[in-house]
Amino acid sequence: MSGDFDVLIIGAGLSGIGAAWRLQRQRPADTYAILEARDAIGGTWDLFRYPGVRSDSDMFTLSYPFRPWREPESLASGDKIRRYIEETAEEAGITRHIRFGARVVSADWSADAARWTLRTEGGDVYTARFLYACAGYYSYAAGYQPDFPGLDEFRGRLVHPQSWPDDLDHTGKRVVVIGSGATAVTLVPAMARDAAHVTMLQRSPTYVIPLPNRDVFADLARRVLPPAAANRVARAKNILVTQAFYQLARRHPKQVRRVLQAVAGRFLGDPGYVEEHFKPYYEPWDQRLCVIPNGDLFHAISSGRASVVTDHIDEFVPEGVRLRSGRVLAADVVVSATGLSLLPVGGVRVSLDGVPVVIGEQAAYRGLMLSGVPNFAYCIGYVNASWTLRADLSHRYVLKLLDHMDRHGYAVATPTRPAGTGRPLLDLSSGYVQRALDRFPRQGDRDPWLVRQNYLRDVLATPRADVTRDMIFARRTAPVPHTEVV
Repeated sequence: MSGDFDVLIIGAGLSGIGAAWRLQRQRPADTYAILEARDAIGGTWDLFRYPGVRSDSDMFTLSYPFRPWREPESLASGDKIRRYIEETAEEAGITRHIRFGARVVSADWSADAARWTLRTEGGDVYTARFLYACAGYYSYAAGYQPDFPGLDEFRGRLVHPQSWPDDLDHTGKRVVVIGSGATAVTLVPAMARDAAHVTMLQRSPTYVIPLPNRDVFADLARRVLPPAAANRVARAKNILVTQAFYQLARRHPKQVRRVLQAVAGRFLGDPGYVEEHFKPYYEPWDQRLCVIPNGDLFHAISSGRASVVTDHIDEFVPEGVRLRSGRVLAADVVVSATGLSLLPVGGVRVSLDGVPVVIGEQAAYRGLMLSGVPNFAYCIGYVNASWTLRADLSHRYVLKLLDHMDRHGYAVATPTRPAGTGRPLLDLSSGYVQRALDRFPRQGDRDPWLVRQNYLRDVLATPRADVTRDMIFARRTAPVPHTEVV
């Protein structure tokens, strides 16, 4: 297949479908296509199929602002989120614009033609005036898998949550889950329902926070308000609460640390257990907090169906995992919940007139464009709030830029590189983030090159943002300027 479009969107996940909805509504005359590497809609929520997979953000902020979340759960299962994205695409007529099985491997900008040329793994070629990458920030091919010593000797089965096998039956089995992040704290209580026992093996503790799976405030709003209004009220409340808690944690970390540990203590009833396994060495929000619906992880531990071990792996042995302490954790199944392999722009090779763009050496313009790269945007969500909040602001900014270009007869918009852009784009100390910082663009110390993790500020500033600031434009009748890319 092939085709020429005004806009090409890479990825038919939560971001890509949201971008298409905004594009259709604001610029109905534009032609567009979504190039999706997989054979289904949903992105992350189609890829991950491990037991208990769910959101770790409330659905009133993770859902689209233009389509109310109507399910009762605030923290929803992966299959419900996938259906929600699919239904959004179908109702809006977006599905027919998706090219499934179209894994984009390269995108080259032609200065003479002022267009992008995209090539897929299958050899298809697409061209477009503007390219918008909504492919997330990690590799779909495989998650991060450490090279565990002695793994060949292990008689059980090792699986990674990103590639969950359909034939795995953990009923009555001894399970060890390696990790303590969002995936691990989801897997442990879900697998503990049927397993003989589940052990969460962590090198160091993580902050966890129990939240109710039903939002009482949202339920009340739904009883007294129309669906759209109730959703807006619940969304606003959750945005304010989440942002307030984040600011509190950053400004008063010691107090928040004490509160989180006190909550864990109330659930587990064992101060020593909390001290050993739920007292992280870092401050709250140096890494993402892990949400546990209704305290399910704590309940699984209290019931004896699950436990936590804080230690380092020495090696795998035939019967399980030997720790540095000498203890052996017997296991029939080991789940390596060791994180993602971060990858910008879905791994697409980006070039300008055949010259490769080294994304890690570029500067991030408003957290959604690259210095020196024309007519290109990418979508990355917040690290301290729902992905969709920032994604939707990014969509709206891209459309505002396209409208400006049309009004003034511009063919090309290229962010100009400032001095002093050397800070990491992703401000988290998590191992999976630190391993890949050099692959992502850098940010600066002033607007529009500074990426703030503050939705309340961004939602006010982004609609009024000056699209001409630090941007070079070229008209259709003028030569296209070539901006050097490092």
